[in-house]
Amino acid sequence: MADQACVRHPDRPTGLRCVRCERPACPECLREASVGYQCVDCVNEGMRTQRRAVTVAGAELHTKPLVVPILVALNLAVFALNAFQAQSVNNNDLSFSFDIGVLWPPAVAGGEWWRLITNGFQHFGVIHLVVNMVSLYIVGRDLEMLFGRIRFLALYLVSLLGGSTAVFLFDAQEVLRTSTGLVQDYGNTAGASGAIFGLMGALAVAVFRLKMPIAPALGIIALNLVITFTIPNISWLGHIGGLVTGAAVALGFLYPPAKIRTKVQIATVVVALVVLVGLVFVRDSQFVGPAVCTYENSQVSCFRLSSA
Repeated sequence: MADQACVRHPDRPTGLRCVRCERPACPECLREASVGYQCVDCVNEGMRTQRRAVTVAGAELHTKPLVVPILVALNLAVFALNAFQAQSVNNNDLSFSFDIGVLWPPAVAGGEWWRLITNGFQHFGVIHLVVNMVSLYIVGRDLEMLFGRIRFLALYLVSLLGGSTAVFLFDAQEVLRTSTGLVQDYGNTAGASGAIFGLMGALAVAVFRLKMPIAPALGIIALNLVITFTIPNISWLGHIGGLVTGAAVALGFLYPPAKIRTKVQIATVVVALVVLVGLVFVRDSQFVGPAVCTYENSQVSCFRLSSA
């Protein structure tokens, strides 16, 4: 039989054929199969119709994490901006970009709600940044593979909001002005640790769901909790809030049956957001001494409103 032209390259005569569709194809257009060779069109069609392996969370397997490196890069970029504006690496908190993003409850009560999220990308100095980014990379890369990129990002951001909400709810319940001045004050909260603790909570749930030894995961959480409560100036409220939120979201991600898994996962995120935002609204309505901030010439000036 005379050679026929390749269906994808009419200028190339060939005596080879695809074993699946039996069309003539040149060597460049053939791929080795379990039996013989298939053309690239049949290979692509087979990949579209083939059922792909998924994790227990319903995520397709990816070869490399993507969200974790992006989050690390974003945190590094924010820190670099802070340090550039402050002209100092160790005192990066003396910058305009830090001041407008840090979590200060009176400012949140004054209407600056973005601080509930932006504080998770701010850090006090290099050591704070490095510790959190190393923890994010170690814990996050495997969880991203398990949950998939979209679910992992949702888990991370909701956990961040959970930690911030806990700080807003319970940190220094009142700010009162008397004849002697301010009775009780609030501190600034910043760092990705609330979200990272959410990942730790999700890790514990995942290990239990996969029937793996849970002691190592619990040991990591216990060690970090000990550090949280023994080292001063660490926001234990943010850590606990993130831990509880992350574990709750992971339960909704990992335990639903496959038939309704996606719907339950979406509902889990929506319910978590509704609850957290609702708690913020409730606390905001009860807040004593909110603050009003003004921004001029790259300077932030915040003034608490008197409660009397």
